Amino acid sequence: MNRSLSLIASVLALPSLALTLSACSDAELPPAPLSEEALAAVTDDAGAPKQDLAREVDNLFALPDLGETRAIVVMQNGALAAERYSEGYGPDTRFISWSMAKTITAIMIGMMVADGKLSLDESAPVPQWRRSGDARGEITLRQLLQMRSGLRHTEAGDPPYESSEVRMLFLDGRDDMARWAEEQPLEAEPGAKFEYSTNTTVILADIAADVLTNSKDPDIRRQAVTDYLDARLFGPLKMDSMVPEFDAAGTLIGGSLIHGTARDWAKLGEMLRNKGKAPTGEQLVPRRWVERMVSPSPRSPHYGFQTWLNRPLEDAEQRHPLFPDRAPHSMFALIGHMGQYVIVSPQQRVTVVRLGHSAREDRVRMVQQLADVFQLYPVR
Repeated sequence: MNRSLSLIASVLALPSLALTLSACSDAELPPAPLSEEALAAVTDDAGAPKQDLAREVDNLFALPDLGETRAIVVMQNGALAAERYSEGYGPDTRFISWSMAKTITAIMIGMMVADGKLSLDESAPVPQWRRSGDARGEITLRQLLQMRSGLRHTEAGDPPYESSEVRMLFLDGRDDMARWAEEQPLEAEPGAKFEYSTNTTVILADIAADVLTNSKDPDIRRQAVTDYLDARLFGPLKMDSMVPEFDAAGTLIGGSLIHGTARDWAKLGEMLRNKGKAPTGEQLVPRRWVERMVSPSPRSPHYGFQTWLNRPLEDAEQRHPLFPDRAPHSMFALIGHMGQYVIVSPQQRVTVVRLGHSAREDRVRMVQQLADVFQLYPVR
């Protein structure tokens, strides 16, 4: 009798045992131990728990479906917090900017405005727009900076070779990119709508070259812009790796082609975080100009002067390039094709550089992983 009762009790206990085992299997397993490489990437004074930061940085390299991360640099309050590279890359590797170059072009324009060489709200000094009756003469420098010129510049096309960017960079506009971009007609009233455009930034680069020299000789134009950037920006910040590219007409390809190391991109981000000041205390870019760069334009709350902003969009269904729901709205970023990022959060005193190669869907997930890094730091 006792044996029968014991057997019945055992049978009745089986469902409970199964549920217990199921609960254990569903529970989140503890993370794998961090490698020596992952731990070595984080400094002892990182401003965040070392193990946690090492884990989040490691995830950027190790997790699937994020694309390929090639370099990470994290700066906190002016000091190195983390630095890591994938195999084949290192501190001396020059990485392509793609559209991160746009912010450098805006900085150069800002210096010229501060020097009294350009005016924000007068007609942009493009000679072919100044012909009598040309409505493009109404386009201002401010509108170019805020990507609301009204010009027919279609950044992405289907097929891709029909896009204004591809045609300018690689097809019929490649030898004189600014001339091609400036020849495009208006499709909207100047200032009326936001349209992200690499062509627009090349126009800004052309304007900058014309400020520096009257010559149309490509070599003279190229040298004038190179010397200016070295003297006014790259040199004072000790961004010794920076290599800008120019087209055959000697115009800076200021929307997409400046090369530099991850450390030098971090120096640029830190200068902007400090409102235009170099580590020496020298005011390289006027504070007011940096504030303009990171202020939303009337047609795009998430874009300033050639710089992306972490501000919410009016259309909640529209995909945001950053993460306004997970970080301060004062955050801003340089963003380049295929996943190049310099993200700056002044309220957290943090700059993060991520360079690599990620397809569109991978970037959506990868940016959320970058948000995980920022969430380790307090908002001040």
